[in-house]
Amino acid sequence: FEIIRNIQDPEHPLTLEQLAVVSRKQVEVFDVLDVPESERDEFTLSTLEVRFTPTIPHCSMATLIGLSIRVKLLRSMPSRFKVTVRIEPGSHASEHAVNRQLADKERVCAALENKHLLGVVNKCIKDGMSGNMK
Repeated sequence: FEIIRNIQDPEHPLTLEQLAVVSRKQVEVFDVLDVPESERDEFTLSTLEVRFTPTIPHCSMATLIGLSIRVKLLRSMPSRFKVTVRIEPGSHASEHAVNRQLADKERVCAALENKHLLGVVNKCIKDGMSGNMK
């Protein structure tokens, strides 16, 4: 939660935490290193799941918010973590479509190849980290 709480919303000069888009209870972490080695098997993965709540049910920025969360986590967490970012169930009109986009690695990579979109994501992450809420 500490990693994503200060990401700036793309439309508002506030953080995702300030807008109640993310909260501690919406972040679930399972680290395989917390399991005794004798109890691990080759299929046990470290996982990190974040559910977020868009500000309104028809929020046009939901995919961009989810992408910003995903990028920040992928850049910040050790590579052993499988990162999943989803919309909080029932909180968005296009929940299924947005979740499908955020889970599709090829779509995420393609989105990040768009210089403008990558710039917006980087700004949300950068401003959130430095406190430059403009």
